[in-house]
Amino acid sequence: MGTGPAPPIAENLAAVRARMAQCAAGAGRDSRDITLVAVSKTHDAGAVAAAIAAGQRVFGENRVQEAQTKYPALRASHADLELRLIGPLQTNKVKEAVALFDVIETLDRPRLAEALKQEFARQHRAPLLFVQVNTGEEPQKAGVPPEDADAFIADCRQRVGLEIAGLMCIPPLDDEPAPHFALLREIARRNGIRSLSMGMSADYEIAIRFGATHVRIGTAIFGARESVAER
Repeated sequence: MGTGPAPPIAENLAAVRARMAQCAAGAGRDSRDITLVAVSKTHDAGAVAAAIAAGQRVFGENRVQEAQTKYPALRASHADLELRLIGPLQTNKVKEAVALFDVIETLDRPRLAEALKQEFARQHRAPLLFVQVNTGEEPQKAGVPPEDADAFIADCRQRVGLEIAGLMCIPPLDDEPAPHFALLREIARRNGIRSLSMGMSADYEIAIRFGATHVRIGTAIFGARESVAER
């Protein structure tokens, strides 16, 4: 972590919420239908506490282990927090993920679907599930290829017996995001899925125009991370 001045998290949150409301109004949407997910990965519990104090209750984390270091204590005093896993999930972390997260946005393969189903039964707890679609078909990125998405969703529902609450995508860094958001929206439409997690700090305004129900904002709230620049 850097040693510079702390970012004005409350002010940043207010600015993002105001811009979301403007974008929603411009798209003829109700801003209450769009959830702001504050992406707190690599930021410490103090930064999260500042966001909580400013009224934020929905957070996203990329790694199970990092979330385990921050959120149990925060939840002890804020039972209404919602925690979403937005990074890849390995099958050996399924037990911990099911115990900790309220939503898992990165379901992308049959083996993971089966492991989640088994763990739901063991823990009597079932986080909501989003299927991650690799709309840019990037080999280094997790997610189901778009051409396989319909079959994968059907397999999760029919064979494995999982409910699919939404879809998620991360467009390629250098691509125009609009076609990716349009593609995710179309896959959701034909599969009867209402929730769309798409849009980050640099492109959430576009995502709202294309029907995002959840936008994942990190840098615009918490400031830049030291290691990896976020869009």
